[in-house]
Amino acid sequence: MSDQDTEGTPETGSRPVRVFLVDDHALFRTGVRAELDHAADTVRVVGEAGSVDEAVAGIAHYRPDVVLLDVHMPDGGGAEVLRRVRPNQPEVVFLALSVSDAAEDVIAVIRAGARGYVTKTISGRELAEAVCRVAEGDAVFSPRLAGFVLDAFADRPGAAPIRDPELDLLTPRERDVLRLLARGYAYKEIASELFISVKTVETHVSSVLRKTQLSNRYELSRWASDRRLV
Repeated sequence: MSDQDTEGTPETGSRPVRVFLVDDHALFRTGVRAELDHAADTVRVVGEAGSVDEAVAGIAHYRPDVVLLDVHMPDGGGAEVLRRVRPNQPEVVFLALSVSDAAEDVIAVIRAGARGYVTKTISGRELAEAVCRVAEGDAVFSPRLAGFVLDAFADRPGAAPIRDPELDLLTPRERDVLRLLARGYAYKEIASELFISVKTVETHVSSVLRKTQLSNRYELSRWASDRRLV
């Protein structure tokens, strides 16, 4: 557990988001802390824990805005931390950070109350952005994981919207073109399906390539498939 101070601070909107790290690997916690230190104007690590018991005690003590939570730990894992903390501290937001991208892990921790789930391949900048986003009320997932949650909670009322910042860059028409492109449609077929010209299709594809920073149709198709647009 960190020995940083717990003095009162202003509301989240005018100060860095206070983060508590939970992971049973000390070296990984050190790495995450170092990465988030680069975004000290928006996020601040106030404490950390390497076990479920330490996490429960530390979260109660430091009262963070967001808990970065490992899914698998020897003494119960992220779901157990959620089970023990949420009844007494419902205001704390949990973001799972795990090496696992298995559907059952994602769904289990979201059902337990986590606001989002990202994998450990995420960059430090992206992690800081994800922390801020869940603190603001969004649900955030690594791209290919969002589909698991959509499938599992499709009929659940009142679910928070799932945000994908890259997908949010595309206009509705660009998404339509991308969806058909990923299904194997030729430009002429896309134009016919959407009642637009082939030239307009080419313009939309060029725009999507630029926004996603991809280089060809194959990469676009895989990108769309990962986000379950197909």
